[in-house]
Amino acid sequence: MKEDYYEILGLTKGASSAEIKKAYRKMAIKYHPDKNPGDAKAEEMFKKAAEAYEVLGNEEKKARYDRYGHQAFEGGGFGGGAGGMNMDDIFSQFGDIFGGGFGGGFSGFGGGFGGGQRRTKGSNLRIRVSLSLEEIANGVEKKIKVKRKVQAPGTTYKTCSTCNGTGQVTRVTNTILGRMQTASPCNVCGGSGQTIDKKPENADVHGLITKEETVSIKIPAGVEDGMQLKVAGKGNDAPGNGVPGDLLVAIDEKEHASLQREGDNLHYDLYISYSEAALGSSREIDTVSGKVRIKIDEGVQSGKILRLRGKGISNLNGYGKGDLLVHVNVWTPKTLNKEQREFFEKMANDDNFQPNPEKSDKSFFEKVKDMFS
Repeated sequence: MKEDYYEILGLTKGASSAEIKKAYRKMAIKYHPDKNPGDAKAEEMFKKAAEAYEVLGNEEKKARYDRYGHQAFEGGGFGGGAGGMNMDDIFSQFGDIFGGGFGGGFSGFGGGFGGGQRRTKGSNLRIRVSLSLEEIANGVEKKIKVKRKVQAPGTTYKTCSTCNGTGQVTRVTNTILGRMQTASPCNVCGGSGQTIDKKPENADVHGLITKEETVSIKIPAGVEDGMQLKVAGKGNDAPGNGVPGDLLVAIDEKEHASLQREGDNLHYDLYISYSEAALGSSREIDTVSGKVRIKIDEGVQSGKILRLRGKGISNLNGYGKGDLLVHVNVWTPKTLNKEQREFFEKMANDDNFQPNPEKSDKSFFEKVKDMFS
């Protein structure tokens, strides 16, 4: 079972952004690879802390995590908030945390820590996927055509002569505190440590071409409109020995003809006639798993809510399914013919037609309260 991000940082849920940042910086310093060379356990803790901060340090991601847990980022095989992070990701994304506390810069990261070649990452791609309520309720696999940059066949690279393949250039400056050494990405190779040797005519300056590819995306049940999922490694390639970027998938929830969503619950407005309300009836209604027939008891009151348990949306965090709430509305005729009018005039003073709510007939506010219980 995946560890709780708050527990990794030694915090409790509800910690402030300042507390989260402070806790992460403390762990990053403690488990930094330069301070723990060859220590696999320290490296693992360093990565876990970075993964936790990548989510909790972002207000939007933190809100999703607080509501859905790890499933908000990892459902259906997606890369998650930071689960696929390598050392390059960590140092490139969290420079504001490290500040200059580790000597003003980092030696490259790849196979090792300190002196190794830095691997650049390709740019991310973003797409929107429209889903019906039925697809969201049950989960779905989508095959999407994506145009992405890939390395052109026949492209070769050579070691960058400016940085000698390290991907970084080092500068030494004199300050009042003494000589300080800083490192920054090489501006010639962009930090990859390699420059193009040969490339085909149809490739761009980085040796990349555009290729259309079909990507299979497994979308878990229970996603929400606006939620963003990640397919690791399906973004644009990076030049040379870099790693590809990611494909970011934004969820667009289509409006349903008769169902309205509220979290994991669904709502359905059912309109019935006076006759059906008085005599009872049965009706066929829509659900996300097909049509079902429900019974309407005689004497049903307008505003009554019928709860169909388990007929809602699957919870993204695996906590079962929501319910379908059927709101009964008795339709009042807007016009009456002579015979109908005479009938209702006769019933105007009939005791059986006078409002006489019982204790079991809940008020509007009680019904609303029940909906959220």
